[in-house]
Amino acid sequence: MNAIVMPPVDETVIARRDQIVAALRAVVGDAHVISSEDERRAYETDALTAYRAVPLAVVLPGSTEEVAGVLKILSAEKVKVIARGAGTSLSGGALPSPDAVVVGLARLNRILDIDYDNRVARVQTGVTNINITNAVAHRGFFYAPDPSSQLACTIGGNIAMNSGGAHCLKYGVTTNNVLGLRMVLIDGTILDLGGAWLDAPGYDLLGLIVGSEGQLGVVTEATVRILRAAEGARPMLMGFASAEAAGGCVAAIIGSGIIPVALEYMDRPAIKVCEAFAHAGYPLDVEALLIIEVEGSEPEIADLIERITAIAKDFNPSTMRVSRSEAESAAIWKGRKSAFGAMGRVADYICMDGVIPTGRLPEVLRRVADISAGYGLQVANIFHAGDGNLHPLVLYNMNDPAEQEKAEAAGADILRFCVEVGGCLTGEHGVGIEKRDLMAIQFAPVDLDAQMRLKSVFDPDWLLNPAKVFPLEGRPVPA
Repeated sequence: MNAIVMPPVDETVIARRDQIVAALRAVVGDAHVISSEDERRAYETDALTAYRAVPLAVVLPGSTEEVAGVLKILSAEKVKVIARGAGTSLSGGALPSPDAVVVGLARLNRILDIDYDNRVARVQTGVTNINITNAVAHRGFFYAPDPSSQLACTIGGNIAMNSGGAHCLKYGVTTNNVLGLRMVLIDGTILDLGGAWLDAPGYDLLGLIVGSEGQLGVVTEATVRILRAAEGARPMLMGFASAEAAGGCVAAIIGSGIIPVALEYMDRPAIKVCEAFAHAGYPLDVEALLIIEVEGSEPEIADLIERITAIAKDFNPSTMRVSRSEAESAAIWKGRKSAFGAMGRVADYICMDGVIPTGRLPEVLRRVADISAGYGLQVANIFHAGDGNLHPLVLYNMNDPAEQEKAEAAGADILRFCVEVGGCLTGEHGVGIEKRDLMAIQFAPVDLDAQMRLKSVFDPDWLLNPAKVFPLEGRPVPA
């Protein structure tokens, strides 16, 4: 993978910036359009910080109707549109360009309705992930998808990337927990898909929109499932002398038919960094650590822990510890949830997001280590082992262009191997710009053509989040 290439900037749009900004202010008010360079710079990147571009302008609509008014103007002016939630995308999904307007959805932050009888909530898409659970926890409910960035990431971003999280092993990712959407098309048309029910007649457009990375419209509201919390939950730690042993244990647990709530993996470099940050009591003398959480009644929890322990003994764990208190459980999860931030304190990194069959985990971990060593780089592995969603962190020095190029090449090789063993390029981070030029590895030209034709139906001029997802070469050229 070489440095990311972006399409040429439309200088005619930049020349009309003052006119475009004035039109946007007429829709949302002066206070909600950001036009000064210093203020726009806050939106120049997302969590893939190696790439930056200051946008033409930033607009912050406060309602679906204002989003519609904004898109109508930008569509008529042929201006590129980048929808943005909290900017936590790890794939460059919210990266702007100098001729694009960022439509920030932070003001759409209200929970509109909660129906406990039917177990649904209707929210604006600027609501943070954790705040849905916070709003319903007092009644014994929760919202299942839980990305590590859930304190900051928004539901709109989760919908765009089909986010998962540690507990998606049992409860599914975003697409399994969204029932309805309100979306604004590029011409300002407001569209409602699905609703407060499990399924709807007609084509499954809802399934099309979730995971579409802002390519088809701007989602402003979502109706999501809220679930009854289990009677109890308990994590346990298992340390192993090798990555192969830990990977084999994961495959054996899943192969037995047991589906824990979560089954997470860390290797030695990740364990060390996360323990220094969270003081969770992780063992420091092991090569690999599993965090396994089960839930249910006390007898059910005890039975599951006993069965998992029996399976694990075949892989000779050097340490096994079951949480004995809520405080201990919170510390265990604090370490895991803080992993990416904790690693950022000691090194720059590129976080990969490949998916593999769980039975190939030991083999893939060996290959990841070999690839990184071949480029002279270190790698730390922190990922959702239960569903095979890998997150190798390739460590490098961002201030060294040669190291950045090597890190990107190593990441590309890792993703190629994931596809080679029967997996795919992304599990929850999306394609964005990061994996855009690798899409041809997984999809044949006819497959990519079908997807691009579909985008053209919703977005004929390719104004919505351009230069993402599809390779630049071979994509349609707007008239």
